[in-house]
Order: sequence, then C-alpha cells, then structure tokens
Amino acid sequence: MHPQPLECSSKFRAPAPVPLGRPLGPIALLRTLKNNPIECWTQAHFEEPIVVGGFPFGRVAVVSEPAAIRKVLVENSINYRKSALQRRILSPRLRYGLVSVEGEQWHRQRRTLAPLFGRKMVKRFASAMASAAAALVERWCCLEDEGTMDIAAEMSRLALDALVRTVFSDGLNGDPEIMRVAMTTYFAAISSIDPFDVVGLPDFVPRITQWRARPLLRSVDQALNAIIAGRRLTLAEHSGGEPRDMLTVLLTAQDPETGQRMNDAEVKANILTFFVAGQETTATALTWAVYLLSQTSDWYARVAAESERKWGGPVEGLADRLVDTRAAIEEAMRLYPPIIGLSRTAVQQDELAGRTIEPGTMVVISPWVLHRHRLLWDDPDLFDPGRFLQGAQRIERHAYLPFGVGPRMCIGAAFALQETTIALAAIMRHFTLRLAPGQSVWPRQTMTLRPRDGLHMVVRRTR
Repeated sequence: MHPQPLECSSKFRAPAPVPLGRPLGPIALLRTLKNNPIECWTQAHFEEPIVVGGFPFGRVAVVSEPAAIRKVLVENSINYRKSALQRRILSPRLRYGLVSVEGEQWHRQRRTLAPLFGRKMVKRFASAMASAAAALVERWCCLEDEGTMDIAAEMSRLALDALVRTVFSDGLNGDPEIMRVAMTTYFAAISSIDPFDVVGLPDFVPRITQWRARPLLRSVDQALNAIIAGRRLTLAEHSGGEPRDMLTVLLTAQDPETGQRMNDAEVKANILTFFVAGQETTATALTWAVYLLSQTSDWYARVAAESERKWGGPVEGLADRLVDTRAAIEEAMRLYPPIIGLSRTAVQQDELAGRTIEPGTMVVISPWVLHRHRLLWDDPDLFDPGRFLQGAQRIERHAYLPFGVGPRMCIGAAFALQETTIALAAIMRHFTLRLAPGQSVWPRQTMTLRPRDGLHMVVRRTR
C-alpha cells in the first residue's frame, strides 16, 4: 500500500500565466520573449480559432482551429515552409539533422531513419530504458530515510543515462555528469529565443544568448566528432562485432531507395536532435508528471498501484501494460507540452479558419495555447489524466500535438512515450514525493517548459 503524498487534493489546476488583456508593445514583447515567452499570450489566443496580428515584427497568424492546423501541417503543407525564425532558433549545429533539413535531403533522411523508430525496434530499447530507471532507483535508495533533491535535474540525469544506453552502448568518453551539464547548457544556448532572431538580423551577427556558451558548444561538438570517428574505425576494423546501438544504426543505415548513407555531419546533427527530443523533452515531461501527480491524491495512488501490479512480465511490453501511467504522462504533456511552438511561412495566399492568409505571413501553431484552448477542452487548466483513457470524451486529433503532426511529426514519439512511461512507473513503485518546504512552481519557457527554479521535492522510500 503506497501512502499518499502530503498536501495534495483530488483536483489540481496546473500553474500558468494569466493571459493578457491586450498585446504587449514592441519593447515589452522583446523583454518578455527573452525572460519567459509563454507570458506573451493574450486572452484572445485562448478563446479564438485564429488571431491575426498582435506582433510588431511582420504578419503573424496564430492558429488554433484543428481543421486549419490539419491544412497547414498535412493537407497543404507544401504551401507552408518552416519559418526563418524557427530555422534560426534551431541553430547551425542542427542544420543537417532531420528536424532542420528540407526537400530531398529531408525525404532521404526520413526514409533512412524511419526503421530505427519503428514499433519493433523501439521495443528492443525497453530493456535499456528499464536499466536506466533501475539505476536511478538504486541511487535514490541510498537515502537513509528521506531526502530533498531537484527532480528536474534528476530527470535530466535519468534521460541522459537512457540515451547513452541506447545511442552509445559502450558509454561516453568522459564523466557522464559533466556530459549531462554540458548537454543541458548546450541546448539551452542553441534554442533560446534571442531578440536578434526575432527582428531578423543575419546569422553572422553574434547572438547574445549563445556568446558565453561558445567554448562549451565547441567542446560538445568535439566530443561527438571523436565518438563518431572512433565508431567508424571500429566498424571498419571489426565488422560484425560492433555495438548494436543507435550510433551503429545511424552509421550503417541506408536509404532504401538510393542506398545512400548519411555523412558525419548528418549523423552528428541527428544525434544532437535525439538528445533534444530524448533528453530535454523527456526529462521535462517526467518532471511535470511527477509534480502533477504529487499534487493529486487519487491519481497519485492510482498510478502507484498500477506500477505495482503491472511491473512483472516481459519488459518489451511493459509500457503497453501501464495504461494509467501513460495517461498521466499524456496529460502532463498537454498542460506542459514538449514542443512549445510550430511556425511556418505561407508561400501563396490561402484561407485558414475563415481568414485570408497573405504570402509571407508567419503561421504559428502553439501547443501551449492549443492544449489550454477554451473552445477545445473542458476545464483546460485542470490536471485530469482520465481524458486519455478509453471511453473518455474523444480528443480531436489536431487539438493535441505534443509531438507535432503530419509529415514532420517527431519521429521519436513512440520512443519518448515508452521511456517516460517506464521511468515514471519505476519511480512511483518505490517512492513517495512531495514538494519541499518553500518550493514554488512556475513554468518558464527556454528550450522546453521547465519549472523556473527547479523542482525540489522530498523523496521517501516505500519499499
């Protein structure tokens, strides 16, 4: 029997900024974009299917109507190319990866990488994910009775460990903790919304948000270059005896149509992309799920009980058996989505949600807004994983986009859901968690939505 965490209730409203009554002016907007972009949204964005204007830098349309979203991302995606802002934020270091490339290069990489993230291959990684979760449990069990720790940092460490076990099965060159800190700083630097990006200054103008991190960015690049070069040497000298992990698959995978393999720049960019999706976003989803469950007594007990009942059996099917746990993860990603915004630029005139979209208009689809929109969700600020259980009210496909949708949907969605579900169940099976005294929780957008001051919680063993 798992005791419930202290100071929680059966219903909980997730903390979020109160929408503004009117748009911010140019200076205030730039300041808010730098400090916390999710504080820019107005009431109209959460109440109207489309809002055109409200931004002083070019024509912007924020779209929240599911049919219009389907048109932009699926039906007429050829008319909506990735915006210059999104390409600048992704940074040159991800330029050759799947998330950034366009045209035939994107088609070739997608065909090459798709088998790596198929259902059968993803299930093969379940054992490595469970091993990473077991290592976290073992480390936490070293606590004498209970202790306070930053759950955000712990989830980042867990997600990195799981990635290392799946991408680099023979380990990293160096201290994993140093690599974790480096990766966290690295992705915060390359994906922060810099004011120079918003106003459209050329790429050669140094970005304030990246300047101080330049030595660290170089060190991460150099470390990955060395790992890739070492594995290529192993493949050349010991064919058939190399580790069967993601890195080997990336280096040996061939486009089924052309037989072409990815070059080193493409391999490195995709490894970095995996770490964005597999470390930061996974860690963030787990962090919010732990927090939200700790504030909701009935769902906390429900997920803990399920983890106890369903843990046995083949690890490859474990995530499929954890239905309530997965629902809690999906609801956490609704309230605090891993992807904050998708932006496209209209090539030709079109119509969306009854409004004319002129060529050159930046079309923004924000899961943060979409997932809390008053027209699409009942009581949208309430944490209720039951929304995602069989028999619940049907969720419109294009109203829930934690991983995007359409041809450019995140290729690692199944991988991330499996990892987070297994990890959350392992934690709930062994520990109770409650907020540390004096800890306040507020979402802040950088690369992902993180708790502004970390998430310090008191952790106590239950078994």
